[in-house]
Amino acid sequence: MSPAGQGPGAPVPHILVDPGVRVPVPADGETWAVGAVILDHRGRAFAQKRAPGRRLFPGCWDLVGGHVEPGETLLAALAREVGEETGWRLRRVRRFLGHAPWTGDDGRGERQEADYLVDVDGDLDHPALEWSKNSAYDWFGPEDLPRLKENCAPGDFLVHDRTAAALRAAGAQ
Repeated sequence: MSPAGQGPGAPVPHILVDPGVRVPVPADGETWAVGAVILDHRGRAFAQKRAPGRRLFPGCWDLVGGHVEPGETLLAALAREVGEETGWRLRRVRRFLGHAPWTGDDGRGERQEADYLVDVDGDLDHPALEWSKNSAYDWFGPEDLPRLKENCAPGDFLVHDRTAAALRAAGAQ
């Protein structure tokens, strides 16, 4: 593991990034989002349920994450989103879980998403959720994965698939 450096696509200071973790650098004109699978001490993954009034994916379970702001690196956005959405601090990026293009029904076109398995610091029993955007949270073990498909359109199982991959990866470590 090495501490973060600076420059385009580089990690942010004070976050450890495991060797081999891929961090794409957005091209001009691309819209990117990032997602974090956060595990607790029992090896369960955190997810939050989007409020029913949300434009994109209402009532669906979601990873912690969001859009990358112009000029922001993916890992800086990941750290910002973890803090904003949970009150926790991103400490370590353990694994790149994958990249996926997707298009929402909000008219904003295609987005690119990069998702990571991460470690955080903070009180995992008491996340500081953005309750105006999310209606619930829970921790998911392998036996709970089918719940991550609730309210999703058929075939729209990115959160389920990334969480399953993270649980498998964590079990192998």
